[in-house]
Amino acid sequence: MTLTEAELEDRLAEVTDPQNDDDIVSMGLVNDIRIDDGTASVSLAFNAPYSPAEIDIGNAIRDTVEEAGLEPDLTARVGEEIGFDESILPGVKNVIAVASGKGGVGKTTVAANLAAGLNDRGARVGILDADVHGPNVPRILPTEDEPGVTPNEDIVPPRSDGVMVMSTDHLMPDNDDPAVMRGPMVNNVMMKFIDEVQWGRLDYLVVDLPPGTGDASLNLLQTLPVAGVVIVTTPQEMAVADARKGLKLFDEHDTPVLGVVENMSGYHCPNCEETHEVFGSGGADEISEDYDVPTLSKLPVHPDFDSAESDGPTIRDEDSEIRDDLFSFVDSVSDRVGAINRRTVAEHVGTADVEGETIPTDAESV
Repeated sequence: MTLTEAELEDRLAEVTDPQNDDDIVSMGLVNDIRIDDGTASVSLAFNAPYSPAEIDIGNAIRDTVEEAGLEPDLTARVGEEIGFDESILPGVKNVIAVASGKGGVGKTTVAANLAAGLNDRGARVGILDADVHGPNVPRILPTEDEPGVTPNEDIVPPRSDGVMVMSTDHLMPDNDDPAVMRGPMVNNVMMKFIDEVQWGRLDYLVVDLPPGTGDASLNLLQTLPVAGVVIVTTPQEMAVADARKGLKLFDEHDTPVLGVVENMSGYHCPNCEETHEVFGSGGADEISEDYDVPTLSKLPVHPDFDSAESDGPTIRDEDSEIRDDLFSFVDSVSDRVGAINRRTVAEHVGTADVEGETIPTDAESV
């Protein structure tokens, strides 16, 4: 005897979201269930493609449906009705900001590797270089083409091995020219990037914010629907102190902090096989403990992470010793985005009778 939709929903209530410690039905993550001719079509309020945690939850749902003697057909869809607004950047599911309290901590390198890593996992990714005074993203993610222009005079970002890249650097006639801009000009450039750039459909837009807590960061936070912020610091006391100031800024603007990355965390000596904490230690862990946010990664001092000597992001160097660390960081970020998004759905508990995107197998994305 074939199960009814209500009976299958009862079974799905046994599937838990381990990051939020509740079941998917109570959280409102099941939009709709339809059973037809032996196939159970389940629409889920998932919004973090290629997040390992969401892939695992999707596989648990598939197992539950198959144990009920049905063929699973899973789709994912969330919308403005349950807290997700794509009206400002149509087609962009998640905006991830990467920030630092001060310059020189490797923020842009981390942002570029995050974008490339998400893309390599299979996601549709763009990166906005919002550090207008130091637009270095194209040095790590070089593009062969210049930005295109639509008949409506909107800008189409060029690609760097699959990642869409938009930067002030593209607008400068000479890469060595300084970007001399006062506050209003900076804001005008940022609004141009938001209003006049055609990103198309993206799973993630990574935004490399300027260092510090200036106007550009504030305006972006007030304009964009930011899914979360990655804070980059080094172990030095001053860098950690400035990172705390940045974190407080995001907290005051109700922007979720995905976690902290401690860059230049230690140097592993290839001769003595010991790790030397040349810049100190424990800075990210202190922030994590004080503000109840995770340490996403501790990235070592390593020549592979010197963008000036690289031919692209380190995460795409198959011979790099820190490639696995970088992918672990990328997965941690997408998992945090997914956990926060699902918690947002739970705060707007409800069901939605909508169509969605097909959820692929565990080798791909939920």
